[in-house]
Amino acid sequence: IWHTTGSGKSLTMVMLAKALALHPAIRNPRVVLVTDRVDLDRQLWGTFHACGKAVVKAKDGKHLVRLVTGKLAPGEPRADVITTVINKFDQAAAQHARDSGIDIFVLVDEGHRSQYGQFNAKMQRVFPNACYIGYTGTPLTKGEKSTAVKFGSFIHKYPMRQAVGDHAVVPLLYEGRVVDQDVDKAQLERWFERTTRHLTPEQTADLKRKMSRSEAVTATEQRIKEIAYNVALHYEQQWRGTGFKAQLATPSKRIAVKYLRYLQEYGIEAALVISPPDSREGGEDEEGSDQPEVQAYWKQMMERYGSEEAYQREILGSFAQADGVEFLVVVDKLLTGFDEPRNTVLYIDKPLKEHTLLQAIARVNRLHDGKDFGYIVDYRGVLGQLNEAMNLYDALADFDAEDVEDTFHDIGEQIRLLPQRHSDLWAIFAPVSNRNDREAMERFLEPEDRRQRFYEALTDYARALRVAMSSVQFFAEVPEAQINRYRGDFKFFHELRQAVKLRYAEAIDYREYEEKVRKLMDEHIRATGATVITGLVNIFDVEKFDAELERLRTSTAKADTILNRMQRTISERMDEDPAFYRKFSELVAETIEAYRQGRIDELEYLRQAQAHLHEMRSGHDSGVPAQLLRYRDAPAYYGIVRETLATYGLNDEAIADVAIRQEAVIEQHRVTDWERNHDVQREMRRGLDDLFYAVEEQTGALIETEQLNQMIDQVIEVAKARTTQGNGSPET
Repeated sequence: IWHTTGSGKSLTMVMLAKALALHPAIRNPRVVLVTDRVDLDRQLWGTFHACGKAVVKAKDGKHLVRLVTGKLAPGEPRADVITTVINKFDQAAAQHARDSGIDIFVLVDEGHRSQYGQFNAKMQRVFPNACYIGYTGTPLTKGEKSTAVKFGSFIHKYPMRQAVGDHAVVPLLYEGRVVDQDVDKAQLERWFERTTRHLTPEQTADLKRKMSRSEAVTATEQRIKEIAYNVALHYEQQWRGTGFKAQLATPSKRIAVKYLRYLQEYGIEAALVISPPDSREGGEDEEGSDQPEVQAYWKQMMERYGSEEAYQREILGSFAQADGVEFLVVVDKLLTGFDEPRNTVLYIDKPLKEHTLLQAIARVNRLHDGKDFGYIVDYRGVLGQLNEAMNLYDALADFDAEDVEDTFHDIGEQIRLLPQRHSDLWAIFAPVSNRNDREAMERFLEPEDRRQRFYEALTDYARALRVAMSSVQFFAEVPEAQINRYRGDFKFFHELRQAVKLRYAEAIDYREYEEKVRKLMDEHIRATGATVITGLVNIFDVEKFDAELERLRTSTAKADTILNRMQRTISERMDEDPAFYRKFSELVAETIEAYRQGRIDELEYLRQAQAHLHEMRSGHDSGVPAQLLRYRDAPAYYGIVRETLATYGLNDEAIADVAIRQEAVIEQHRVTDWERNHDVQREMRRGLDDLFYAVEEQTGALIETEQLNQMIDQVIEVAKARTTQGNGSPET
């Protein structure tokens, strides 16, 4: 079973194991999940528990033998599902453990690698009649396909191309980089200005000393320093503060420690995750991990965290938080089996190919809100040259082309989309004769469906521009004048979007207006002076709302903003006082329609809007009897019962008296959380019913039962709404 890494392969293993364990046709099912790494064994075990399925993890070879044979120690649970690391079969085979049952299912993770050697034969001796199912997250090489016949044919394939198409993973963008050994001094100064904004002069001077020291360094050390600078610059400009994280893959622990030191000096909140110095990682020899700097780093971590497990747990826990560690430096650890959706950029400075390359790049293909792509930035040229005839990179040449189709997308493909996205955005405004007329542009976007088209086109343009601005290829190939036009147009449309959202009283959706778009503004466009987006100001907050109106340039913009904001408030508060807000809804609609049809000019449009706003802010209808104005909720109840009671001959003064008495009934029974207490509501209804009975006796009216119940229901619902919104006071 080949399911692309990141698309849920572990969950598929768990679901198959569970289905086998519960299948009625299998009399005594036992399922063994075999992995080739301890951390993957732990991950599968945890996934089973998260799915509510009991599972036993083999602690060692002896425990595996007991689980297989059923000869358990006192108190040990019998296992229907076992997880184990493959090398534990060594001891099981040595002790001649054997189970000839035919209802045993062995699920081997990444089986194309681990099961072909000596361990495969040992598994076969322990479970001679078992059904073996191999799982892989990467395609098989041509050589592996020839030996995979041990497992039979493929049960199911889910390649990268399909996973991306189904939105199970994000597509990956690849960019190869060559670092210039001679640092651009002007660029370095600009970097200092950005990264030292919040530092004291002393801290700034210290950082500059560290970065410009003239000590003799080897060519390797200089290369590490330059790549670290390039990585830090790229991450700081594109990703810092967005909640998205990055990894740097290095060839050895010694070099990893150097990268960590430089990245931290350049202002990146980085951490290093490695195995202990006595464990080899990468292609290092024994001396490579025994270097003094590696030993010193490990000692420091053990003093801080107490154990290897706590050290890794704390760093990865911080990495998973939006405001935690933003950057991980690794060697081999965390290049496989590490699943953190925030992980978005993989910087590579180590040799990788075939399965190790495909596993590594999958660290950044997980889905996360606002994540459009995973990014691979390659300083080693790991892909090699592209074979145009086969459409296959050298590093993947051992795979069949169809199996690795769409694994990578060259970042140049996305850059080439930018001109079209730019044209599509401007095309929306083709009917506007003067594109320099901001007022005309805003008025053109009055229809909601047109605004939605604009927002979608702007999002597509921002996405393409952001990818382009992250690439050195873009700056090398596109003339500076054109780049400046792209930037300037984004700033213009960004501010236009903000203006129309406020003008037409749309909620500011900060999930849509994602952090990475803010990052694009901050790093590449904001320098020219854009307005910071704000939420909608409450129209009852007189000072703030009037200040917002003062910033608008034209009478029409001010009137549109007032009336659209009133419409939004009316919609939100209609349940608090239906009669009051219904009146203003009609007034606003009439005024807007009069302006659209040319019956009133801009100044009259603004005058009427301001008059409606002033009256609505006063909190009462000019037609409400004066005796109600000192009551909080009675005016709303008056609006509910006025029309019905008037048909029975009651005058305004008598109806106002009914409304005042209704408020008294509600207040008499009001307790904390009464709107969720049905017993209290029943007492309120009884009190209101008694009130209307008294009105009938006093006036001789005989109110129809249906009308009576409808008025009582509406009074209760309005009372609930006004309680939820702060007791109905318009100023709240």
